[in-house]
This record gives sequence, structure tokens and C-alpha cells, in this order.
Amino acid sequence: MSLYWRIFALNAVVLGTATALLLWAPVTVSVPVLLTEAIILVAGLGVMLVANAALLRLGLAPLGRLTKLMTTVDLLRPGQRLPASGGGEVAEVIRSFNAMLERLEQERATSSARALLAQESERRRIAQELHDEVGQTMTAVLLGLKRAADEAPDPLRKELHEAQEITRESLDEVRRLVRRLRPGVLDDLGLVSALTSLTEDFATHTGLRITRSFGTSPAGTGGRPLSRGQQGPGAEQGPPGLPALTPETELVLYRVAQESLTNAARHADARKVTVALEHTGEDVVLTVTDDGTGIEAPREGAGIRGMRERALLIGGRLDITPAPGAGTRVRLSTPVSRKQP
Repeated sequence: MSLYWRIFALNAVVLGTATALLLWAPVTVSVPVLLTEAIILVAGLGVMLVANAALLRLGLAPLGRLTKLMTTVDLLRPGQRLPASGGGEVAEVIRSFNAMLERLEQERATSSARALLAQESERRRIAQELHDEVGQTMTAVLLGLKRAADEAPDPLRKELHEAQEITRESLDEVRRLVRRLRPGVLDDLGLVSALTSLTEDFATHTGLRITRSFGTSPAGTGGRPLSRGQQGPGAEQGPPGLPALTPETELVLYRVAQESLTNAARHADARKVTVALEHTGEDVVLTVTDDGTGIEAPREGAGIRGMRERALLIGGRLDITPAPGAGTRVRLSTPVSRKQP
């Protein structure tokens, strides 16, 4: 039934009911109208208006639900659809809107994939230039300072040694930036080694106590805490027991962990963070939990929206919720997509 005939039928039901009541009810209208008759007529009109409003609200409820979804839909949270059973114009509008959402989500995922791939390519290029150009230049400067310090007189040697230390610290910072821009260990040794290196780096430079739990055990159990002066390959627990993942999946999991640790260090005022990676059923789940100030509703800034876009690339689901007690939990669950043989 079309929307026009739907509204016509609802009004016809109300008017027909009112006419039947006037025909068969013991109600008369005098001339001039008596007070009691006027009260009855006004009350009947009120009942008609209320009944008409209720029936219209019921009949047009699908349009109300459609309007609400239009104002709240988020393409970074795919799968939001309305049921469109039956025929008629309203059901057709809902089906068309669902189809439009499907196209928009696909186009958003495609454009986001292109943008993120271009971003990763640019990261790789900048990291390569920093490593090859800046890193090698600073290494040459460091060697030159060492030769100059060996041959310089004592009053000047101390200053040259100080310049050496400053240059060495700057070179270490450049190398750290290169690792953050494009972690070579991710390509060479895989996700677990890359996450281990990432957590050690954050523990060293931020003072966070980071616990790692990589494998099939429940998230957040076991592992050894990392703090300043307490890092090393033995900090992760046991054999990972994780399936082989595609490079895209590994990169997304790494970037989400990196952004979550950055948020915990910069915004959450956290002291302890747990990074867990586990294989549960058909999914690989990354969980980053901190004991910081916590959130009631996550602010959708560039960092969080970037994580959501990355999760969509691999068909994953990102949830950001308050952790039990205090803090924030970031959970990325993605179906296992194995490497091609």
C-alpha cells in the first residue's frame, strides 16, 4: 500500500467510526445547540483527534525509525540496517536507504584503504630517507667527532665528548622515529616480535608498566610487567600459538596497539597497561587495557577514527569501553585471514 492510501485508510477508519457512532448512538443535536450536546460533540472530536494521531503514529513509525537512523548512522560502524518487510512505498524507501548505506560503506572502505595504503607508503619513504640520509649523516658526524676528540687537547676534548653524546642521543631518537614510522621488525620477524619491541620502547620512554600476553590464554592473564630497566625477550609468555596472518592484518593490529599505547601515555594518565593478543575460535583479538582516568564515552578524535578505519580494512570490529574499575579497554577482533601458501 502506498503512503497516500495508507494515510487515507487511517483517516477513513476514524471518520467512519465517528459517523457510525453518530448514526446509532442516542445523541441528538438541537438548534440552538444545548450545552450538554456541545460538550458531547467536543469530547467526540477530541477522541477522534487522539485516535487519528495514534493511528498515524503507528502507521508512520517506520519513517520515524528511518529518520532516526539517518541522523545517527556512522559509516565506521557498518551493518546498521532497518528491516523492510512487506511492500508499499515506505518499505521501498527503507530498502533503498539500506542499499545506499551498503554502497556508501563499500565506497568508504575502498577510499579509506587507498588513503591508508598511501599513508603507509609515505611512512615507508620517510623512514627510508631518515635511515639512509639523516641517520648516515649523523653517524658520519659522530665518527668525525670521535676522531677529533681523540686528537684534541684536554680542554677541548671534554666539549667534543659532550657533542658526541648529544649527537648519539639524536641518532637514537632518529632511529626510534624510523621504527615508529615503519617497524622493520614487523616485516622481518612478524607481529609478536614487533609488538614486543613496541611495548619495550614505550616502557622505556614513558615509564609505563606494560604487561604482555601473547597466545591462546585469556586476555590479561599471565605475562611479566615491563618497566624501566626491566625489558627483554623473556618478558613475553610462552609460545604464541597464533595463526599466520596476512601482512595487512598484522599491520592493522600493530597500528591499533601503537595508537592505543600512545593514547594511554598522553591522555589517560595511566601507570599500567596490558597488551594481549590471543586466538579465540575463528578470530584474533587484540586487547589494550590501561588503568588511567577512564572514559564514559570515547571522543571520536582523529586517532580513534583512524583505528576504526583500519579495522574496517580487515573486516574487524573495534570496541572502546571503560575497563573494570577504572581505565579504558580497546578491543580489536578480526577474523583470521591466513597467508596464502
